[in-house]
Amino acid sequence: MTKRFLLLGAGYSARAFAARLKGRADIEGTRRNAEKASLLEATGITPLVFDGTAISPELADALRCITHLVVSAAPSPKDPLLGVLRGSLKDAMPALRWVGYLSTVGVYGNHDGAWVTEESACLPRPGRSDGRLAAEQAWTAAGHEAGVPVALLRLSGIYGPGRNAFANLAAGTARRIVKPGQIFNRIHVADIAGALDLLAEQELDGPFNVSDDEPSPPQDVVAYAAGLMGVEPPPEIAFDEAEMTPMARSFYGETKRIANAKLKAAGYVFQYPNYRTAFETMWREGNWR
Repeated sequence: MTKRFLLLGAGYSARAFAARLKGRADIEGTRRNAEKASLLEATGITPLVFDGTAISPELADALRCITHLVVSAAPSPKDPLLGVLRGSLKDAMPALRWVGYLSTVGVYGNHDGAWVTEESACLPRPGRSDGRLAAEQAWTAAGHEAGVPVALLRLSGIYGPGRNAFANLAAGTARRIVKPGQIFNRIHVADIAGALDLLAEQELDGPFNVSDDEPSPPQDVVAYAAGLMGVEPPPEIAFDEAEMTPMARSFYGETKRIANAKLKAAGYVFQYPNYRTAFETMWREGNWR
């Protein structure tokens, strides 16, 4: 039986997944308006419009036929689909076999640099990632009520073509802000697509950290990219002296090291186990833009 995927919120990560699946499954995807939806056709995704306020007849028809659902639309404050869905998942999606929910490692909050597994406490800051945690819980409950496994993919900071230190250096926006002890976690978009592929194929349930092997200080990442480009890295700026938006500064209020052993135990082999491997490949192949 051919798998039929719906990508609810066909953004950067979901489109990378669609590219990986091309030719192996039927893929539909939603965007918030018709103009953005039409852009999906070029990537092999059948476009649908969903603005989070109502389910159109076209979307309702798609929901009745899909076997696999990937949710990457952000809650605002509730999950957009569950917030307008009438009845149970089984009523709306009778053929559904699996749900993948793209969440964030932000649900763990601050752990003072300690290693964090899927069993670690979730302590999200109010107004930051607490909405994601609530959406995780809502999808898990809805899936289990319908007898459908729900995989929660907790993603680290996403990078890939067009979103990386090379692009920032080229644009003149890269900065090396230094806060002693600060560690960030990251994941290449190709490994998000790969993890989704594996979890969907096995129809696994529960939370999975999707993060590479090497949590690293952010200033080191910028310096490494500059070295590959053959340009001078931007000067280091002390965190206390850096001009930053409140949102950007808030990211530095949390530090943790995300462990990925559970995903590896499920059989996933990372294409880019660290940022150096990814950067070297991206720079060599010229696919960083």
